[in-house]
Amino acid sequence: MAPLKLDPKLIPPARRAIPHKSRGPGELVIITGMSGSGKASVLNAFEDLGYYCVDNLPVGLIPRFAELVGQSSEIDRTAIVVDVREGSQLKALPAIMKSVRRMLPTRMVFLEASDAALLRRYSETRRPHPLGTGATVKSSLAAERGHLSKIRALADLVIDTSKFNVHELRRYVTERFQKQESGKNILVACVSFGFKHGVPEDADLMFDVRFLPNPHFVPEFRPFTGRNSKVAKYIRSFPQTKEFIQRISEMLVYLLPHYIHEGKSYLTIAFGCTGGRHRSVMISEEVTKRLQKAGYRVKVVHRDIPK
Repeated sequence: MAPLKLDPKLIPPARRAIPHKSRGPGELVIITGMSGSGKASVLNAFEDLGYYCVDNLPVGLIPRFAELVGQSSEIDRTAIVVDVREGSQLKALPAIMKSVRRMLPTRMVFLEASDAALLRRYSETRRPHPLGTGATVKSSLAAERGHLSKIRALADLVIDTSKFNVHELRRYVTERFQKQESGKNILVACVSFGFKHGVPEDADLMFDVRFLPNPHFVPEFRPFTGRNSKVAKYIRSFPQTKEFIQRISEMLVYLLPHYIHEGKSYLTIAFGCTGGRHRSVMISEEVTKRLQKAGYRVKVVHRDIPK
């Protein structure tokens, strides 16, 4: 029999995260639990960690999905949500878990919360319970606990989200499932721009470098950008430039672990000068090098060079 290949058409629509290349075997995380307990937030956290994520995958497709993932050279960490929306098919999950665990490492995360917390959340969102509108939310929650009791007993990790807010839950999951080697798993963008063209709307941090001498007023430098070696050397020749790069780089290296701890997966740092062609370009390039040397994934974007 010819080996099976991963065909995207065979897998339900998913939020496709950037594939994470691990050094070990593949991994499947099954997220389940009470409705309103935060499964969507947890799935978002897994997606930001690089997992291939699928919401509400039919139970009967889990073995096939696990088989395809086990044979894929591109996808090795996956997370799926399975819950009471499956109806009667959910009874098959314990047996399916047993078979799937023979294919690849599989963990089950079960989310729960107190009735008081769940009732409050349903009151705030005004969404109906998945078991239907023919009964009160309170009675539906009691019925759901009964349906999930055997599945909860299989869980590798049970999380009571009663006292978590969304950010705390995200941070908890990130700390539990983030790989040690990806402790710097944040993508940083260093963006140069010109104030006369407007500030970047997506900037998380913004620094004004117009205090540095402007190469625009040196005729031989005017046609070039801050990527030109002579222009960069000119800007770098001033002591305030060197001190600024050093201080900003040290501050960012200090801040980034705290942003990661808060669950941030993408950070945009903008450096602005007048036209966005000289000083901001050179500073963005230099800070990018410093952060890359510190072990972070950094890309540099020069927004206004073409203008």
